[in-house]
Amino acid sequence: MRAGTRAGPTPARDTIRCVKPESAGAWRRIAHLDMDAFFASVELLRYPQLKGLPLVIGGGRRQVDEELLAAQGERALRFIPVAEFPLLKDYVGRGVITTATYAARQFGVGSAMGMMKAAKLCPQALVLPVDFDEIRKFSRLFKSTIAEIAPQVEDRGVDEVYIDFTDVPGGQREGGRVLARLIQKSIFEKTGLTCSIGVAPNKLLAKMASEFNKPNGISIIHEADLESRIWPLNVRKVNGIGPKAGEKLAGLGIHTLGELAAQDPQFLIDRFGKATGAWLHAAAWGRDDSPVVTESEPVSMSRETTFERDLHAVRDKAELGAIFTRLCGQVAADLQRKGYVAKTIGIKLRYDDFKIVTRDQTGEAHTADAATIRKIAGQCLKRVPLERRLRLLGVRAGALAKVGEMPIYESNRPFAQAGRAWSATEFIAVDQLF
Repeated sequence: MRAGTRAGPTPARDTIRCVKPESAGAWRRIAHLDMDAFFASVELLRYPQLKGLPLVIGGGRRQVDEELLAAQGERALRFIPVAEFPLLKDYVGRGVITTATYAARQFGVGSAMGMMKAAKLCPQALVLPVDFDEIRKFSRLFKSTIAEIAPQVEDRGVDEVYIDFTDVPGGQREGGRVLARLIQKSIFEKTGLTCSIGVAPNKLLAKMASEFNKPNGISIIHEADLESRIWPLNVRKVNGIGPKAGEKLAGLGIHTLGELAAQDPQFLIDRFGKATGAWLHAAAWGRDDSPVVTESEPVSMSRETTFERDLHAVRDKAELGAIFTRLCGQVAADLQRKGYVAKTIGIKLRYDDFKIVTRDQTGEAHTADAATIRKIAGQCLKRVPLERRLRLLGVRAGALAKVGEMPIYESNRPFAQAGRAWSATEFIAVDQLF
């Protein structure tokens, strides 16, 4: 027997630690709902003629997109001939795929893939830009539909949520399938969109289950299903086990969750540290007591942009300066709109060799002032090398607090002139980029 392993995991009734709420005497049932190819599906509502075709959504609106719409005049979008839509093989730029239809995914195309790389895999795919206004509208609509049926909802992004089924009528019937079916039906009636739902004793297993039967599927996991349905899966199926941890586990001969569950906890702690090692062992055994959080405070707010071409800190100084100013202004507007102030400001750069660097600086007081954010972010730039060309620039605000809870600093200088009041040393260092 290999070092670190036990004779083998033996499931028990309390393996997943099913908890009965004292109020209802019901077994805990948590759902994870994931909208199916959300960004693409929203576009297919406008362009039903593209259903069943390989389609990718990504990048900003280009001239070719404007020309496509302008050529239609008052003709309805659903009547645009398929042959007139831009093809992925003709795409040139640095855009990244936000999502792809299932027809495109069959060719290996997927989210977060560079669009020019995807063009080599599926050149015949059609391409449309992301319409964030439309995405936000449908995101709010499907979430409000869920809340009318099951009020305990945890927002996990534009296209996914956790839902506590435990005390909701129908939440226990058939393990939660009856309620899941009702939610699916209600969302489709309100939006015309489909979703996939996994229901399990906790959030960890529910998220895994929501992937079992896509698209438009429902998967139910009970504590007795651990050995047959969870342990055969690759360790990367657990939300939280990323590429590096997966690679390290593979190097230890651990590929499946069953193999991970068979490890002695101390073996994992010795190799991953106390907290991570203990969590890995618990995750393999399907243990997760985290609650469905209906209200949460944001940790940070950020804005970033990927350039259509690599930009140089000196030769493209004016363009980069304008982008940097805009990002700082957008972060400030986000903070002000949501009622927050930040004390830590940071930057993110990605160079032409894909290396990423980040720098943060904590100010003297909290702020949501655009000029102050730009000044602190500019000071962060003094601590990064700027010789290489840049692919991406981002600005982040952290250490957030609600307005009124902390002293606030606001610049009394106009935003456009704020930089001119800095010291000569600061200005020269920051102006390497701007």
